[in-house]
Amino acid sequence: MGYSKTTKQKILLIAITCLTIFTGQSQDSLAVEVDSLKIDTKYREDQFYLGVTFNLLTNKPTSLSQNGFSGGLHLGYIRDMPLNSQRNIALGVGAGFSMNTYNQNLFVGEDTQNQSIFNIIDSSVDYDKNWLSTYLVEMPIHLRWRTSTAANYKFWRVYTGLQLGYVYAYKFNFEETGNQVVQTDVPEFDRYRLGLTFTFGYDTFNFHFYYNLNPFFKDGTLVNGEALELNSFKLGLMFYIL
Repeated sequence: MGYSKTTKQKILLIAITCLTIFTGQSQDSLAVEVDSLKIDTKYREDQFYLGVTFNLLTNKPTSLSQNGFSGGLHLGYIRDMPLNSQRNIALGVGAGFSMNTYNQNLFVGEDTQNQSIFNIIDSSVDYDKNWLSTYLVEMPIHLRWRTSTAANYKFWRVYTGLQLGYVYAYKFNFEETGNQVVQTDVPEFDRYRLGLTFTFGYDTFNFHFYYNLNPFFKDGTLVNGEALELNSFKLGLMFYIL
């Protein structure tokens, strides 16, 4: 059954009216969403982080030296807690994982009475590998300053603070032709780590520095009559992902 011309005009008018009302409501809803975004002052900079570092040993005894590449991989999550109304100053507390290697010439072994042995490998010894690897769980505690706003996700940042760590696994590994010495339980090795951190940069890419406050080995550990007070200094890049 067909519709008259007048009926068709009425239907078209009703459709246009409904479309206008729907469009207006959608625009109002969008405006409300945009307005609410503009006035959202409760944002946080909660972040995942991924870092790569070059690891250096400091406070080395005489004749102890690094050789080859020593590096680290660091990842985790930081919870952001703003401290002021601008939310550009905050406290960051997180949890993470760190894996590090140190290639050097300190031999760690044990004698027949299961007592630890620490020696500097002579330069005349032809060996293949000698390194320390560490695996840590960490808790960064940072004071954070940044230029971010609720609508700006690219900003300058400066983060500094402490990093607590626990070495849940480590390995001293020495290899030469026909011989390998591996130590994973050295009483003199200190599993607890405490370090200072400083990170600055813009957007995703940031320079990162870390200095270990306590040595790798406990007080009284000697090598060739010298105190073995090795510390680590790490420098590299840190990437933050919101």
